Amino acid sequence: MSQITKGAAALCLTLLGSTAQAGCGPDPDPCDVPLGTYHIALPDTANGPIPALMFLHGAGGSGTGSTRSGGMADNLNSRGYAVIGPNGLQRENSRFGPGWSFHPDRPQQRDEMAFLLQVAEDAASRFGVDRDAIVLGGFSIGGSMTSYIACDDPTAFAAYAPVGGSFWRPHPVDCAGPVQLLHTHGWKDKTVPLEGRPLGNGTILQGDVWHAMGLWRAENGCDGLRADAFDTSGDFWVRIWEECDAGTALEFVLHPGGHGIPRGWSTYMLDWFEALSD
Repeated sequence: MSQITKGAAALCLTLLGSTAQAGCGPDPDPCDVPLGTYHIALPDTANGPIPALMFLHGAGGSGTGSTRSGGMADNLNSRGYAVIGPNGLQRENSRFGPGWSFHPDRPQQRDEMAFLLQVAEDAASRFGVDRDAIVLGGFSIGGSMTSYIACDDPTAFAAYAPVGGSFWRPHPVDCAGPVQLLHTHGWKDKTVPLEGRPLGNGTILQGDVWHAMGLWRAENGCDGLRADAFDTSGDFWVRIWEECDAGTALEFVLHPGGHGIPRGWSTYMLDWFEALSD
């Protein structure tokens, strides 16, 4: 097993939960908002408003997975970022545990956009999180939820970083506007393949990530179909679209592993986000 695959597997286990997890800041219990709960891990020191990553867990996970000590929260906290972990709801008639009402054509248990906005506003007022510097990310169906939020209202968060999850079929026809988005996916992902796959005896179909990238290109006004820049010098294979409308950003990051978050992702994501303001 390669180092990057080992890292992905370890981080997947981390995201599913552990003991000694962050609650509502120093409080061991989660924070409450009208539509649900969330967890938050804060940096030790802060000079002014705190930037943050709000990360949506995958199927069966919880917000504690991304905020626990020993996981990616340590890296983000060391760079001055808070990590916010909203909790999905237990899905009806599902064996996979908590999740998100991400699919627009299926029953909605909760208005997830409203919930995430409540979490963002509460974290800003309660902990001093910079409301204008929150990246919304997520893994697997959390990545799908991230993609749909970005499509429905690109201005809801400062930027978007889905991992291993995108749109489902039928794909959106268009979105509400341009985005700043970094999509990361495993080349060997068999759970959410790049081309998608049928589930539930064909009653629900995962989407095609290549198609999703085409939709984002169209929303961002990118001139060409192909990427304008490439980077294969490290663990990631990166495709970057630069000839696009001002104020937009679009990168497609592939890694050689499967369905997981690759080692080094949080560092790459933060470097990308911070470069947006350069």
